[in-house]
Amino acid sequence: MSLLLRLAAIGLILLIILAGIAYTGGWLSPERLTPIKVTDRFEAVNGTFPGFRRNHAKGLCLIGVFDSNGQGSRLSKAVVFQPGRIPLIGRFAFSGGQPFVADAPETVRSMALRFTLPDGEEWRTGMINIPVFPVNTAEGLYELLQATRTDPATGKPDPAAVKAFLGRHPESARALGAIGAQPPSGFDNATYNGLNAYRFIDAAGRSTPVRWSMVPLQPFEAADLNAAAPADKNYLFDALIARIAKGPLQWRLVVTIGQLSDPTNDATLAWPADREKVDVGTLTVERLVGEGAGVCRDVNFDPTVLPAGIALSDDPLLSARSAVYAVSYERRAGEVKTPSAVKTPETGIGAGQ
Repeated sequence: MSLLLRLAAIGLILLIILAGIAYTGGWLSPERLTPIKVTDRFEAVNGTFPGFRRNHAKGLCLIGVFDSNGQGSRLSKAVVFQPGRIPLIGRFAFSGGQPFVADAPETVRSMALRFTLPDGEEWRTGMINIPVFPVNTAEGLYELLQATRTDPATGKPDPAAVKAFLGRHPESARALGAIGAQPPSGFDNATYNGLNAYRFIDAAGRSTPVRWSMVPLQPFEAADLNAAAPADKNYLFDALIARIAKGPLQWRLVVTIGQLSDPTNDATLAWPADREKVDVGTLTVERLVGEGAGVCRDVNFDPTVLPAGIALSDDPLLSARSAVYAVSYERRAGEVKTPSAVKTPETGIGAGQ
């Protein structure tokens, strides 16, 4: 009798696991938006490039350190904010899923980082060089990808589709108005913003809503949007490589402290400019490495990988990003790695993604 009970229990466990897989894949509710559907749409819009990320496909690895000044420890008990130095790796990249696209000044740039803490914890974060995100839900992103899909006949998105999307999503129309600022001339002088809100937890258990940014110590220079497209299709990445050959690049990690009235669940909304900002330390990028060397190629920069002292907010994009990143990672992990378009000093050839 006990054997039958054990077999029944095992069967029930397997049924629960299979049901969970079916639910995640959307098999039980075909109308539900799933991470697989979102990833499929990235592929439908950008094409499928084996071995590359489905978003932020064109990129380059970075190696550096973070020097904490201790000012963040009053807000968070995370080890990363205690005075001292933390090693890290990361990645500069373009948004979009086309790894061989020509560099362009208006293309959104990103900085992703993985801090390796001495207690064995990790902190992974991804930031981009715009002040707000154009959508505040996974459903909005799914629709935006389709609305801004390039029309083969014109090489541009269909204006009617974009207009219809913005009519359904006034929050995105508002966000795009805020995004339309002058972009920086390079990767090195861009400010990278973590657009999702998080919560810092201090040693007494107090919770504080925060957002963070990497603010460059390199002086800002605006991109010339009227200049002719350079013959070098990788000119922004090549300029970054040439710049760091002259010496390390640095950014200040600046934490913005939110108030009770500030939204933590909507990445399309900026917090008021007068919110307190705390400089908690300095990121130094010491060198760049081609992705074929494996430094960052196989890292999933999941924004929900957090140390004790940093917690998720109620922003729905955080869990959605994590789930879609996981699907993208699983797909590219099983694919042959195609060489990258970005040429790197240590190889002189395109580095494998």
